[in-house]
Amino acid sequence: MYIPKHYEMKDFEEIKAFIEKHSFGTLVTALDGKPLATHLPMELVKRGDDYYLTGHLAYRNPQWQTFGDDPVLVMFQGPHAYISSSWYQSEDVPTWNYQSVHVYGTATLMVEQELQEDLSRLLQKYENHRKDPVLWEKLSPQAKKQIKGIVGFKVKVEDVQAAYKLSQTRPEEDYENIVEQLSQADDLNSQQLAVAMKANRQKGD
Repeated sequence: MYIPKHYEMKDFEEIKAFIEKHSFGTLVTALDGKPLATHLPMELVKRGDDYYLTGHLAYRNPQWQTFGDDPVLVMFQGPHAYISSSWYQSEDVPTWNYQSVHVYGTATLMVEQELQEDLSRLLQKYENHRKDPVLWEKLSPQAKKQIKGIVGFKVKVEDVQAAYKLSQTRPEEDYENIVEQLSQADDLNSQQLAVAMKANRQKGD
């Protein structure tokens, strides 16, 4: 990913938090030179000194058969929005603000026990706070048999690239006006981007 120096995020703790918050990613591989992509929830887990992204695909999805020696790409996207140059104090061109993380690594398949543990963690994350949580240990044997219809995978994290393009190069007055305009927008993406810009500026103070 091309990242101008002003927008490069190197803090791995911050990147981990970003992936945790925006965990619905895009898994990209290639088959006979043609890119394949699947959109799915993934989790970042630490095992020993290494980090892995874990997830699962439908058995009928051919993408899992492309795993091998070639690295895969996993992309995570945060809030993004159009930035009008009418919000600047002096003339300039419009742009687009965004947050994005790319993870590269080698993908391998999980054995069934690993997949069960991963599904259990996934359900804990998204169900445990609910009134009647659907947790792995509560599922019937019949429901658990549906595990046969999916394939678990893990991607060993070998390289991480993160871009936070949040108007860092704009003067303070422009920055504050951009945040204000985004906050008042009627779409959720713009509002969430305003929150991200405020948080990023606070970390830099």
